Amino acid sequence: MNQGTRDEMLDRLAEAVGSVTVTHPTRVAVDGPPAAGKTTLADELAAILRAQGREVIRATIDDFLFPRAQRYPRGEYSAEGCYFDTHDNDALNRVLLDPLGPGGDRRFQPAVYDHVADTVLSPPVTTAPADAVLLFDGVFLMRPELIDRWELRILVSTTLDKTVERAVIRDHRLSARADVERRWRERYIPAQQLYFATARPTHHADIIVHNDEPQQPAWETQPH
Repeated sequence: MNQGTRDEMLDRLAEAVGSVTVTHPTRVAVDGPPAAGKTTLADELAAILRAQGREVIRATIDDFLFPRAQRYPRGEYSAEGCYFDTHDNDALNRVLLDPLGPGGDRRFQPAVYDHVADTVLSPPVTTAPADAVLLFDGVFLMRPELIDRWELRILVSTTLDKTVERAVIRDHRLSARADVERRWRERYIPAQQLYFATARPTHHADIIVHNDEPQQPAWETQPH
């Protein structure tokens, strides 16, 4: 386990990305519970890689949700629904991960859904250079349907109670504290527990970032 400054941790991640040698774009998963700090970390890492001259594609699982009308067949607070009914993993593989992978034509779309407007999207198809980096953040990225699609798997870890605190702060303009806490404790946290028990992301991750203290993170590299 290493501990240091945030800059040291980000430099280590950039090094790990740079050490991947493939003939197609490098697909990087930034996985972790909601409010663990995945989006912030992926954005910071993107800035470093761009400064090094890499072309970076930033995308997120939030742009691969099913439309709202399809997401809650088991109820709004169902943990199983959160894990099984929320994300269009088939579309994610079809329009983004597989085109950027071995044997792909590098012609991709970065999104299929606008979660703010709850509308289906079909952005223009773009061609990625062979040395591009895809930084993709989201929940459940090491589930069986996706696990083989990544060249580098980063897991952003934090205690689940801390994610509740962060969510209350982050979402206070949108929802009352009691609503946020209920959604977290009944839906999001049990969904993460289901994911950790069945998909074992800690076993599959190449690097685990312990992000309870974002300015003094700890990280560990896992041999496979």
